[in-house]
Amino acid sequence: MWKYPIDEDLFEKFNKYSKIAGIIFIILGVVGIVYPVFMTMATVTFFAWLMMFAGFMAGYFTYISDKSDYLGWLKSFILIAIALFMIFYPMSGVGTVGLLLAIYFFMDSFASFSLAFTMRPASGWVWWLINTIFSMLIGVLFVIGWPLTSLYLIGLLVGFSLFFDGIVLLIAGSIFKKMTK
Repeated sequence: MWKYPIDEDLFEKFNKYSKIAGIIFIILGVVGIVYPVFMTMATVTFFAWLMMFAGFMAGYFTYISDKSDYLGWLKSFILIAIALFMIFYPMSGVGTVGLLLAIYFFMDSFASFSLAFTMRPASGWVWWLINTIFSMLIGVLFVIGWPLTSLYLIGLLVGFSLFFDGIVLLIAGSIFKKMTK
């Protein structure tokens, strides 16, 4: 798989930078857990600006590749319009992202349910069933009281995700440090 030998210095760099990133992620995760509304607004704003950038890039590539491609221009226009809408009306963006997350968790729940009962005779199928239940509960939490529940649930989920990603980065950095010894 690797065409070039792995430089030992790579593990030392990863150890150093994974610790820095891990600590930053943990801090951001704690902020998201303690202040979920702030993290929700930051997340929606980030997605809005990301969509704005994608809209401009789609327009740029349509311009340099085929100026007469009206679907390319339409895609660019839609991305920029939705991004502007989310920037100027962030609560609508929060509701939309919350609804999309609810749909995602319901679909994840149904897929996990199917997988759990397909694996049923094998060991470990219960963990898929537990995943099904948690995904369904998170989806229901988003739907009950929507769109207001999205205001804190998005921030909480992003906060928990960043927190655990930070822990994993710290652990991975220490594992790679041990590998270089």
